[in-house]
Amino acid sequence: MGVNLQKGQRVDLSKEGESLSKLMVGLGWDPAEPEHGKKGIFGGMFSKPVQEIDIDASVLMLNENGKLVTKENVVYYGKLKSTCGSVIHSGDNRTGGGDGDDEEIMVDLSKVPTNISKLVFVVNIYDCANRHQDFGMVHNAFIRIVNTSNKQELIKYNLTDNYSGRTSLITGEIYRNNNGWKFAAIGEASTDISLSEIVKKYML
Repeated sequence: MGVNLQKGQRVDLSKEGESLSKLMVGLGWDPAEPEHGKKGIFGGMFSKPVQEIDIDASVLMLNENGKLVTKENVVYYGKLKSTCGSVIHSGDNRTGGGDGDDEEIMVDLSKVPTNISKLVFVVNIYDCANRHQDFGMVHNAFIRIVNTSNKQELIKYNLTDNYSGRTSLITGEIYRNNNGWKFAAIGEASTDISLSEIVKKYML
C-alpha cells in the first residue's frame, strides 16, 4: 500500500535504504460529472453531457537553480523522450476517459544527467481559451509513483483543491536530495494557457 500525501508533503524515494531507479509516474483525471435534475420541454429529466477535456502532462527537467537550460529539457506529447533517455512519455490522452492513469511517464533516475536537479510534472488544458475550459471542470485528479520492478504503488497525491479558473497545474516534483531523490506534492495552479507560457517562466 502506497503513501497518500497531502499538499506540501515530501517523501524519500527509497526502498529498504536503497534509492529507487526505475519509476512510473502516472497522472489521471476525469471530466466533471454531468448536471442532473433539469427538466426538458416534455417534463423529462435530462443531463448536460460530459465535456471532453484534453489535458496534457509534461515534464520540465530543471537545473540546480530551478531553470531550463534549453527547451530540449521539456518532455511532452510532441517530444516523448528526453535526449538522455531518462524520461519517456506514454503519449497523449485526449479525453481523460476511463479508470486509472490517463498518461504515464517512465523515469529512470540513474540516467538523469548530473546537471539536472529536479523533474517537475505539469498538466495543462489544451486549447483552453478557445474551448472555455479550466480545472474547475475536472475531478479526481492525481499523481502517483509506482516502482516498476514490482508494480508497487509507492506514493499517491490526490489534488483536492478548488482549481476553478486555473488552466495549468504543477502536480508534483522529483528532486535530488543528498545522494538520493525525494518527491514533493505541489498542487500549485496558474492561468497559463499553454505549455509554452509555462516553459517561459523557467527559461534562463
